[in-house]
Amino acid sequence: MNRRRLLAALPALLAGCGGSKKKRIAVIPKSTAHLFWVAVRAGAMAAANERDAEILWNGPATESDYSRQIQIVDSMIAQRVDGIAIAAAERKALVGVVERAVASGIPVVVFDSGLDSQSYLSFVSTGNYEAGKLAGRHLGQLLGGKGDAAIIMHAPGSFSTMDRERGFRDALREEFPAIRIVAEQFSMGDRAKARASAENILAAHGGLHGIFASTEPAAAGIALALRAREKAGKVKFVGFDSSDAMTDDLRTGVLHATLVQDAFKLGYEPVRILLETGQGKAPPKQIDLPARLVTAAGLDKPEIRELLKPGLKK
Repeated sequence: MNRRRLLAALPALLAGCGGSKKKRIAVIPKSTAHLFWVAVRAGAMAAANERDAEILWNGPATESDYSRQIQIVDSMIAQRVDGIAIAAAERKALVGVVERAVASGIPVVVFDSGLDSQSYLSFVSTGNYEAGKLAGRHLGQLLGGKGDAAIIMHAPGSFSTMDRERGFRDALREEFPAIRIVAEQFSMGDRAKARASAENILAAHGGLHGIFASTEPAAAGIALALRAREKAGKVKFVGFDSSDAMTDDLRTGVLHATLVQDAFKLGYEPVRILLETGQGKAPPKQIDLPARLVTAAGLDKPEIRELLKPGLKK
């Protein structure tokens, strides 16, 4: 008799156990190789810990490997995670797999870099176009409104960096028409390629006055090229994102300024949104976070230190 009662109660017991398990949120960055993504992970973990959830963190080794990113999303769909937050490595290539996730009932938040689709729940990013304009405006001021400039870009199809680069170009065209952009090359998220591209530009344009890097790997490669060509400090240099090496370059004058994102919040907000889905809270379709222009003069300010080491101990 007791056995019969136990068997009868088993489905309810199992349902109760299933209902109490932690929600699992997949967070899929463009890559796992740079400090920026470490800070994004810290933000995602903080949001999950506050809500007693679990983060499944997985991304490709390099930002240009979008085929690997597609495989990771497919594996998360197969695991039936409770939500997916993804920084799309390529705006078109990731559309199909994200729409598969949504069709299977898994909510998706896109963060950092956008997608040519509207299937996602929300898009959380830095205001990259405005940040690019800020970078162009600052470089224009450093050059006194005239001279030759170059851009080391990220990769074709990368939504966030394309917006930065477009903003940079527009600022120079609209506000500093006497500054010419004489060269643009891709780095593909690789500092060695960025260095080679920068050295090629410096060799072809010996009188180059300014250069802009739209990512941290591009900035690292440019710094190496400037030192190798004995142009460090002579060519005005504005970067994007941060690293310990970039902080050192700011202090020594190799790098004149960089635009810093709130990487911690870029990880925190998508997870918060996914975990609050179904609680009667409809998130905005897009959330833009501001970037901050950082120069050597501001490095010791507490709010700048927090951006440069964004919540890694939280």
